[in-house]
Amino acid sequence: MRRLIVTADDFGLSLPVNEAVEEAHRRGILSTTSLMVRAGATADAVERAKCLPSLKVGLHLVLVDGSSILSPQEIPDLVDWRGQFHSHLVRAGINFFLRPGVRRQLEAEIKAQFKAFRETGLYLDHVNCHHHLHLHPTISGLILKVGKDYGIKAMRLPYEPFIPLWRASREVLIRRITKWLLLLPWIILLKKRLKLAKVHSNNFLFGLNDNGNIHLDLFLRFIRYLPRGVTEIYFHPGENPKELEALTSLKTRQTLLALGIQTIAFGDL
Repeated sequence: MRRLIVTADDFGLSLPVNEAVEEAHRRGILSTTSLMVRAGATADAVERAKCLPSLKVGLHLVLVDGSSILSPQEIPDLVDWRGQFHSHLVRAGINFFLRPGVRRQLEAEIKAQFKAFRETGLYLDHVNCHHHLHLHPTISGLILKVGKDYGIKAMRLPYEPFIPLWRASREVLIRRITKWLLLLPWIILLKKRLKLAKVHSNNFLFGLNDNGNIHLDLFLRFIRYLPRGVTEIYFHPGENPKELEALTSLKTRQTLLALGIQTIAFGDL
């Protein structure tokens, strides 16, 4: 059986993003979205979600390239004086791994974001991280530790299956192969941790190499080459009109129906 989770990230980032997420759910096949709890339009996103009970909402933890919940005085090694996380992913990852003081601050900020999500009153469908930072072993360990107290039941597994991806994308690029090989050890570790913690996940993911650039034709090819199991395809419909078109196209619905593919949310796992 092939099942599909269709997710929009960055819910709450801005009003145009929120409007696109709502439209993709009302008029299209978007089943889930991931909420930033400290973004410019978070309050608007929460109100929209409460008016859309069939749209499942998860927590999009932001630990780089965004704003923190806690003050700069509480997490001085994570943010600048404005409360903005550092945007250099590699440098941040090294700090997370090597410095115990940074890890304590990380845990406090992760807890604050889980708490902020709980205070929205929305049901927690899943958890993932901005820029897939939950692949970092320090981050994933802290999310699973803190998440136990906040009802975490599912997390994104950012594993793109190489053969179906190659068949769907119709291109062979050294960049894609290299990225796949570099991420594989961290994906295997995350998968083991999720299993031990009894936290559900998708089996496969599409969109990692085509982030923000999924057009209708590519989306239809992704659907046709879905492997057996649960696949997540994630979008940023407020940032690229072609992604919104792919999510709302009648061709998308017809293809899913013809192939007998069921759309679900993480909460259905």
